[in-house]
Amino acid sequence: MRVFVTGASGHIASAVVPELLGAGHEVVGLARSDASAAAVNALGAEVRRGDLDDLDGLRGAAADADAVIHLAFNHDAIPAGKFAEAVAADLAVVRTFGDALAGTGKTLIGVGLTPTGDARRDAAIAANPRSAVGRVLGDVTGRGVRTVLVAIPPVTHSARDRTGFIPILIGHARATGVSGYVGDGANRWPAGHTLDVGRLYRLALEKAPAGSQLYAAAEEGITVREIAETIGRHLNVPAVSIPAERAADHFTGFPFIEMDITMPNADTRRLLGWEPVHPGLIADLDDGHYFTAG
Repeated sequence: MRVFVTGASGHIASAVVPELLGAGHEVVGLARSDASAAAVNALGAEVRRGDLDDLDGLRGAAADADAVIHLAFNHDAIPAGKFAEAVAADLAVVRTFGDALAGTGKTLIGVGLTPTGDARRDAAIAANPRSAVGRVLGDVTGRGVRTVLVAIPPVTHSARDRTGFIPILIGHARATGVSGYVGDGANRWPAGHTLDVGRLYRLALEKAPAGSQLYAAAEEGITVREIAETIGRHLNVPAVSIPAERAADHFTGFPFIEMDITMPNADTRRLLGWEPVHPGLIADLDDGHYFTAG
């Protein structure tokens, strides 16, 4: 297949693109800068210059492809307090892809979660504005598009991770002298190794039925306290509880510290024959690469 990938120079795509190319697919990667274009070229993909604001260009790129994998998102908007604006822009992109692919039977793979029927988990999903993507893709499925929704674990870890949850927590621990968690730290974050997530995307493209909800977490949920304690051990700083009323000030620019969600993966494993093989989060932290810089 000829696959158009947004966010092609980013962390997740650094594993997705080689997986696709290795399986014989053609990949066209969106690049908005010379540096991004060089990164996409280095992966072995064809470069298409443009950005997420050029909806006409995105429409044309989707029409020229057999499948679209939409990975791009303006993560810089989160610490700037513009998460809602970034979500609105993302929804415009997803709707553009849906319009371009309507009636073709082509594939559109997006990032997100749909309601599960479990009240606690659904509340956590609904609290994330990006859950709206799932609703949009549901509408697109009924318009003759093979849509697949992938829940990328909030902790997608590896030596390639430079800006995710773990580097952010390490940065806070270095800045404050403590490795913090909120309350008893029992809230959980799902996790998956970048390379395992990349393989899941390739399997999703090749095997997932239309309308599938896939979970790319190898570990369904790790307590934030265990993560904080591991970080503290490596930085030689204490792991401490931060009262909920002080969390926003302590974890400035990081609104997800109290997020509590799990991602059961048994159905995804069965559907795709996906078996994660790379190190889990704590083992990856203990490898030390997260602590060699800064």
